[in-house]
Amino acid sequence: MSLRESFNEALKAAMKAGNAPRTSSLRMILARLKETDIAARPNGPVDEAGIQAMLRAMIKPRQESVALYRQGNRPDLVAKEEAEIAVIGEFLPPALEGEALAAAIDAAIRETGAAQLKDMGKVMAALKAAHGAAIDMGEAGPLVRARLSG
Repeated sequence: MSLRESFNEALKAAMKAGNAPRTSSLRMILARLKETDIAARPNGPVDEAGIQAMLRAMIKPRQESVALYRQGNRPDLVAKEEAEIAVIGEFLPPALEGEALAAAIDAAIRETGAAQLKDMGKVMAALKAAHGAAIDMGEAGPLVRARLSG
């Protein structure tokens, strides 16, 4: 089942169950998907990798909002944002973290023959090509930099 079909099926189930917060989050995802499709219109609808990138992009500002709401002592808004993050995260593949991320970085460095910090772009491109949306590039960047500089 494609992600588009998964979104629609999950929306139907949430509406039948009367789960208003989940329904709202799924409608938000579908609205963003429609915007993304419109932006990519000359090339047709966005593919699965593009949808996963869109979902990851939706999570990042919500995580920042959670941190700000915690500082502002707003547990109600923290709970709302975390619930949205959870719904969005359901549709993403498990992210590479820890040792798996380190192994992927080492493999990309070997594959590209990178030896200096100026080769970081090649390594990042190889990581993106090999693992796509399974890697948070913001998390991988500092690790690649540390490996190449040290």
